[in-house]
Amino acid sequence: MRTSITNVPENKKHQIVYKILAAAVWILVWQLVSMWLKQEILLASPVSVVKRLTELVWTMDFWKSVAFSFERIILGFSLALILGTVFAALSYCFFAVEVLMEPLILVIKATPVASFIILCLIWIPSRNLSVFISFLMVFPVVYTNLLEGLRQTDGQLLEMADSFGAGSWKKVQFVYLSQVMPYAVTACKLGLGLCWKAGVAAEVIGIPTGSIGEKLYKAKVYLETPDLFAWTSVIIAVSVGFEKVFMFCLKKIVGRF
Repeated sequence: MRTSITNVPENKKHQIVYKILAAAVWILVWQLVSMWLKQEILLASPVSVVKRLTELVWTMDFWKSVAFSFERIILGFSLALILGTVFAALSYCFFAVEVLMEPLILVIKATPVASFIILCLIWIPSRNLSVFISFLMVFPVVYTNLLEGLRQTDGQLLEMADSFGAGSWKKVQFVYLSQVMPYAVTACKLGLGLCWKAGVAAEVIGIPTGSIGEKLYKAKVYLETPDLFAWTSVIIAVSVGFEKVFMFCLKKIVGRF
């Protein structure tokens, strides 16, 4: 029997228990540091944050802010997923499109998010800024991953499809989708994290009325540290929750190919 500390528990229940214990340890560390500092303005305790969060969730303003940010950030992600897929397919089929897209993708990747946010505030109303910024951050991830997936398509499978007289749609359905789906899963997982970070950052700078970003900005200005931590925990919870649901649905789709 091996006793190496590198062994990973195979039982999913054990894995969940270990994750909960790990989270509990870090929450305890957080509580101890907060007690040591004795300054809620510097580091709010977990108890204060939970108390404030409990107060917030009973207000209609809280749910309106969550809905405001959620629908715009997810809209940006959805647009990036659709257009990234379209342009990846076009670049795979037409070399000229790939050449034209390459400098644009490089510029988007290299430019700091803050620069895009400040520049876009000139042209885009602050209420819709998070849509565009979320789109902008996710689009290169989707495009590059799907394009690489198309490039890695097994040539022998395509030759076999041709030998059986499969049409373009059949090749897309039975060859390309099965080959590209793992890359799509990776792109979505990366993109979902990026879209929330970039989208909320856009809201903090643009300060659209009724957004989570506005609540974070006000908490910082008025030194309401429990509010700052409470809203941050909301962002994490909504982001992780949507990612779990979206990835579950996507993997169900992948399992069909």
